[in-house]
Amino acid sequence: MKGLCFLISVFLLASCATLPAIQEPSSAHVKEPILCPFPFLQEKTRFIHTIDVQAAGQTKAVMIGVTVADPASRMFSCAIMSTEGMVVFEAVAGSEGVKVIRALPPFDKPDFARNMMDDMELIFLEPAGELVEKGVFVSGDVVCRRRQEQGGWVDVVAGHDGRVQIRRYSECGALKRTVNMDGNSRDAYKTIELRSAGWLGYSLMMTLIESEMVRDMPPVQK
Repeated sequence: MKGLCFLISVFLLASCATLPAIQEPSSAHVKEPILCPFPFLQEKTRFIHTIDVQAAGQTKAVMIGVTVADPASRMFSCAIMSTEGMVVFEAVAGSEGVKVIRALPPFDKPDFARNMMDDMELIFLEPAGELVEKGVFVSGDVVCRRRQEQGGWVDVVAGHDGRVQIRRYSECGALKRTVNMDGNSRDAYKTIELRSAGWLGYSLMMTLIESEMVRDMPPVQK
């Protein structure tokens, strides 16, 4: 019993961490007022990406992903297709939660849809929540930190190389997701890398095939 309690304690300690410290910029780091990196959508857009799923350092699957995201309503839809064109997963998310339209094995596992939609929201939509801190890391990278409405934290980081990184942490500061993007504009979505932390970590490499802004049709006048 003591051994079991010890293992549980070690696991709980490992699952929590201290958030990376944010400090005031020095003149050597930032010479102008800090502007938060903003790689997120500003208009409703449809994306088609190839998705390489990797685990244990090896490619496990190659799929096609179609995402439509609307930053105004914070609603979006995601579909995953095989390279042959078969839809294996489709869902929509918004203020009323997640609705699964189609989910074939192994995409029908519990919590897959919720985790998938949370990942897409992290990539495409500005984090919902209060901006609580901004400054620089010890490396000099500019960072803006938000407190998520549902708990946890999100850092949006601008690197010296022009790339943007998004990090999502748990309530107790453990890193859960890392998103690496090409920049701070529409080019950000050309190549997206999402990494899941933890013992069963995985990564998604998303390469853009095409994108287009979506214009909603006006209502028909009767």
